[in-house]
Amino acid sequence: MFLFVIFFVLVTHVGSIMPGELKPDNIFLLAGQSNMAGRGGVYNDTVTNLLKWDGLVPPQCTPTPNILTLSLNKTWEIAREPLHKEIDNLKTCGVGPGMPFTNQILAERPDFGVIGLVPCAIGGTKIEQWQKGTILYNQLMDRARAASQSGGRICALLWYQGESDCGEQDAMLYKGRLEKFFNDVREDLNSPYLPINLVVISSGEGEFLTSVRDAQLNINLSNFNSVDAVGSTFIADHLHLDTRSAVRIGQKLADSFLYIISPRSN
Repeated sequence: MFLFVIFFVLVTHVGSIMPGELKPDNIFLLAGQSNMAGRGGVYNDTVTNLLKWDGLVPPQCTPTPNILTLSLNKTWEIAREPLHKEIDNLKTCGVGPGMPFTNQILAERPDFGVIGLVPCAIGGTKIEQWQKGTILYNQLMDRARAASQSGGRICALLWYQGESDCGEQDAMLYKGRLEKFFNDVREDLNSPYLPINLVVISSGEGEFLTSVRDAQLNINLSNFNSVDAVGSTFIADHLHLDTRSAVRIGQKLADSFLYIISPRSN
């Protein structure tokens, strides 16, 4: 009962903030495909034969006034799971790495300020669909620019994608396409040293998963860091992270970002 009262007070407080008051200090772009959008807690309802989210939100994904999300209509709102439900709206979204990433940042850096997340990930997409000039690329740029108009600064791009590029031809072309995408994002946002944090995939739809992993592990860019999804556990489809692993990857991304921006001795 005591825990319920605390949670009720938190949710009531969060819900009382007027939308016009919400502005982030630091902004993160979340892009890629389904494991960034989040499928944690998604299951097949055997009665309806439809995919549903179980609605279970772990403590690491708790909403707070210090974590905002850019809605589909480009206004700032309190961030809540499923974070990508408006953006990846043709799929069933669940828990992803975005909320645990942000809560971990604030746990390690309480002075970091209000964080704004910009969900852009779309399930089932290939890197070819994210190249400059495509619908997904243009949407990413449009949402990034809209987010920064509020006065916050874009701190990093978080990228989790590649599962759909595990066919032979796509895998062979993956590294060049990915590096071009990253360079184009930096150029078009006028941020040549924008930190980029990538998740190295551990599951894929094809026989060339190892080739895509090798490409991701050998990206050669400044202000770039990666975390490996090896060791993750999955929902029933053996492709998408379960809630526990989505939280784990989010926390690893937080540590990866803080490593990039923290001064290091030689």
